[in-house]
Amino acid sequence: MDVDTALPSLAPTTTTSEPARRRPLSLAARSAITSGLVLAAFLGLVGVVMAVAKKQSALNTLHDRLRDAAITDIITHTDANRDGRLLPPDSPPQKFSQPGSGLYAVVLGPEGFRWESTSAIGHDFHFLTPLKPGTRQFAGPVDTRMGRLYYFAMGVAFDYPGHKSTPATVMVAQNEQQFEGENAVYRRTLALWLSALGMLLIVLQIVLLRWSLRPLRKVASDLSRVEHGDSDHLDSQYPLELTGLTGRINGFIDSEREQRARYRHTLADLAHSLKTPLAVIRSQLESAEQGPARTGVLEQVQRMNDLVAYQLARAATSGRQTFATAVPIASHAEDLVRMLEKVYATKNVLCEFDIQEGASFYGELNDLLELMGNLLENAFKWTRHHVFLVVTVPPAAGRTHAGLKLSVEDDGPGIAADQIEKVLQRGVRGDERVQGHGIGLSIVQDIVKAYRGELVVDRSPDFGGARFSVNLPAE
Repeated sequence: MDVDTALPSLAPTTTTSEPARRRPLSLAARSAITSGLVLAAFLGLVGVVMAVAKKQSALNTLHDRLRDAAITDIITHTDANRDGRLLPPDSPPQKFSQPGSGLYAVVLGPEGFRWESTSAIGHDFHFLTPLKPGTRQFAGPVDTRMGRLYYFAMGVAFDYPGHKSTPATVMVAQNEQQFEGENAVYRRTLALWLSALGMLLIVLQIVLLRWSLRPLRKVASDLSRVEHGDSDHLDSQYPLELTGLTGRINGFIDSEREQRARYRHTLADLAHSLKTPLAVIRSQLESAEQGPARTGVLEQVQRMNDLVAYQLARAATSGRQTFATAVPIASHAEDLVRMLEKVYATKNVLCEFDIQEGASFYGELNDLLELMGNLLENAFKWTRHHVFLVVTVPPAAGRTHAGLKLSVEDDGPGIAADQIEKVLQRGVRGDERVQGHGIGLSIVQDIVKAYRGELVVDRSPDFGGARFSVNLPAE
């Protein structure tokens, strides 16, 4: 027969042009990012406040230092002669005598008197104006031709004989670079320590988060074990806050299993309840006299009997389950083939296996037996001598349940391209001379569809007969 046609997928596939949604962040990542941002903002604010406080403290210290220098180093070394003329400081400290030291002193007096320390030579002090005795002024930074300065100025009066006094203005200034240099060192040190503290707090927070979320990870791990069939329930000890959640999950698992079992039992009971009256009707009709009415009724009774058999088989089909047990395939395949070899002993069928080690079916055992049994029985019916069963597990990294690829080939006549869909219909047999209800392959379709899989029928490249391939996707 001319065969080389594939049946399109029986499980509907959904395609969409929408972009894939980004995976939501985990609770640990959300907490770490949020806390990290809050911590960074807090430590940054603390750093700014401490830097401002340090600068204000440094300004106060600079004020006191310049004031003390003005009084101790300049005023105490300055005097007025008998005529009231100011005498410049006789021996100012060395720091005022070194050019480029960054510390400057200026004394202004009456009649154009002006004295500048050696370190102040070449600098511009245009901002300095005479002050009344007792007046003090601290300001900065002030722009000058030689850079920015902080200065302290005060007005004083030098007494001389005759109970008279000569007014003067004394100023001590410091370069901004020295002041800002000290603050820059503090800011760098502060930033370094705050960064180190922030990193330490983030590490501690991550450790605490991992410890706090450990029970949730345990729930996810136990739930994965249930999905893989390694456990029946979530049976670990959980904190009080999670006991309600885990208890409801266990209740949901039991409810799902009970509902499936109740559904199968209901269908089975219904089908069995119909088989008895149908058998009685058929028996009475067969014992009745021959006639057209009898023949028509017998045909309808036979059709109803086939439908009951089909529904009985469907009742055993569970379909895809979230919490499925892994059923090993190799041992059950051997049992099925051993039984079929006895049934078809007269044909002397040779059935070979190529089953990947560890291949398992994630679902009900009855579904596997129906799926594999119907495909093998169909191959045994039509084969001349050789049947080949291949089971492989496609790689599926990151999936809970691995996929499965199962194919059955024979060296029989095959299936014509225009007969594939007809043969797969319920109640249709490839050859009316072959005994059976003709529902086996339709049951295979129902099972494959229930597991969101694909059934493909084509010609066997090695044996020339039919090849039935079932592809079950990973979940």
